[in-house]
Amino acid sequence: MNAIPETLLSTVQNLKSHDRLAAHVTHPFAASAETSCNALQDIIQTTDQVAGALNHYLATNFTNTKLVSLLRQQAGLSHDFHLSDQNVQQTINALRKCSRTNYGENIPLDRNILVEWCASRFQVWGALVGMETFQEERPEGVNYVFGGKVIVIDVDLLIDRSNSLNPSISVSSVKTSYAISPEPESSTNGSVALDAFLKDSFQRYFTQVQCPEDVRDPLETARLASIIGEHLRYLVMLDKLAEQKEDGGVRWFVDVNDLCNVVEGFSKSEAQAVASSLSLQTAPLDIYLLRGHTLPLPYLTSPSLSFLTYISPLVYLSLLRSGREPESQLDNNVNLPKFDIPMSHIRHHVASLPKGVTVATLTLSKRMETHLFPASMSMPTLTTRPTFPLVPGEFELEHVFPSLADVAPVTLDSSEAPGRQFWMLDFTHGGKSLGVVMSQSKMREIELVINPLSSMESLNSVGMMSYGTGSWLALLLNPPDPISSERYTALYTSPTGAHPPLQLHLTAPEEPGFMLQKVPVHSMREVWGVLEVVREQCWLNETLSSCKWTTEGLKIGPEQPEGEDQATEEELEAMLSGTMIPRKIPVNVSVPLNSSSPEPIFEAPGLDSMSVSVNRRRPRVVMTSPERPPISGLVEISVAYDETKPRGISVEVNGAMGVDFTPEALEEICRRGGTFGLSGRVWASSTV
Repeated sequence: MNAIPETLLSTVQNLKSHDRLAAHVTHPFAASAETSCNALQDIIQTTDQVAGALNHYLATNFTNTKLVSLLRQQAGLSHDFHLSDQNVQQTINALRKCSRTNYGENIPLDRNILVEWCASRFQVWGALVGMETFQEERPEGVNYVFGGKVIVIDVDLLIDRSNSLNPSISVSSVKTSYAISPEPESSTNGSVALDAFLKDSFQRYFTQVQCPEDVRDPLETARLASIIGEHLRYLVMLDKLAEQKEDGGVRWFVDVNDLCNVVEGFSKSEAQAVASSLSLQTAPLDIYLLRGHTLPLPYLTSPSLSFLTYISPLVYLSLLRSGREPESQLDNNVNLPKFDIPMSHIRHHVASLPKGVTVATLTLSKRMETHLFPASMSMPTLTTRPTFPLVPGEFELEHVFPSLADVAPVTLDSSEAPGRQFWMLDFTHGGKSLGVVMSQSKMREIELVINPLSSMESLNSVGMMSYGTGSWLALLLNPPDPISSERYTALYTSPTGAHPPLQLHLTAPEEPGFMLQKVPVHSMREVWGVLEVVREQCWLNETLSSCKWTTEGLKIGPEQPEGEDQATEEELEAMLSGTMIPRKIPVNVSVPLNSSSPEPIFEAPGLDSMSVSVNRRRPRVVMTSPERPPISGLVEISVAYDETKPRGISVEVNGAMGVDFTPEALEEICRRGGTFGLSGRVWASSTV
């Protein structure tokens, strides 16, 4: 059937099709930025075509009424055809979404058949990702070999038939190797860490399948099988790059291992510096993440490198107090950093990605035909990020990720989609989360890290209504339905009753917010620079999220009636003398805007103005409360993120006469998640 010719009406209808543009995608660091950019380009081109056609129609003199009637009839028929075509497309899209429904694995009930069924899944996975699969029966089990153009995955399965009624299968070993000649300083042997990662993935699947029927979860089993398929697809994508004649080779596989050795050694140096500054044997994990760079976790959730960027005080205390597992070989590795929490315990809990944990994963994207992301523009002298306050001698550390040169299209695989591939820092965990809430100023800093000569440097400060969104605080506190409000309120109650409840009033900053999902990077320096910005924003987000905020003036639940008891003589005397304990202490909370104008990029990084710029962009929370009667005045407490401080936090108190709190004590309170309780503690410690 021939395609229906385009008309002015059909062209406009195509632009108005369902889900043409993704909602709230207004920046290049969104997961669907490429689709939205291509759609916008189509709209611009179509607008030019429509304008040209309308001008052409204006020059035409329609004097034949019969012709005009026929044209109207044709327009009506074309309109009906295009409406029908859109309905069909929408129905197909709806059916495709329904086809992705997970009904669980079809696990056989017979235990004797279950073992063979488990072993046959390797052939299914191999065919699914396009790898050749070879099977070899052995006395103790079965051996499967996944064969790609370069990578070879050898899997040994151990079958235990000692109990004929309940045989079992397990993964004995997994070994990866490469089928091409080794490059200089490379080996045909695969990564031991990758072998262990794939073995654990296979074994988790087998363990779930062989659970008793009353506890077996087919949906969880299907999810584990899907994850294995994703891991193998990613390796197949690297395999196709490795077979390229130009810029190919095993470096696409071994680069992650080389990078892991570099960043783990650097992380160990920073952990030792943190422990030494605190006179401790091991560095506290939360302080390390605030003062040092992110913690590298190779092969955490994918066959790549993940970075633990930030954990909230609640998650840190939960890890510290939870029952520790027996020490593993990973905890005794002398090449890894040492923390107050064993590394195996960190990996086990972080892999589940609980709330309050921010993890970024470095992955290679699929081919994208887009011009959103420029080529590498690494200019360390033009930007102040990343900074190395703990280990200044390592600032020259650099690692550039492998990339393909511009190859003629005829040399590329015709089955592959056109475009380029980019290394991405993924904050969505493969699309499982929405990303990280970022303010506009922090998004600009990320832009300047990956592109120091970006045009964003010349933009002036932009208000809330610039992009049609409210404050980034609304996006953080009300993610399902971001209600734009100027003020929020919360009630902070001391767990020990050390002070009256604090009535917090938060003024929303007049700065738009965005969801950071994926950032293109070209080197490890850019990764560290981006994660520095994200870490600062995460500290501010988790600090504000420690209270349950509601929009001021919005009634939620029944209003609590105020007490109507008559005042006693003691209360009247206390009021007159200024010693009466109030029912609530009002506290005004504000988040000062970061300077939206970046540092002068053509100044030398050693100048004093550069350090001033660094101090200006540190996030802060300012709390203002009245002095304790009979003293009049206000107490202002400023809590700022500061990687140069022993605990990564700086606290300044103005006012509060008679309070003997030391800065170290206040910083420790903030470290434990009690930032918004500082006003109450200062009030309770004031002299009466």
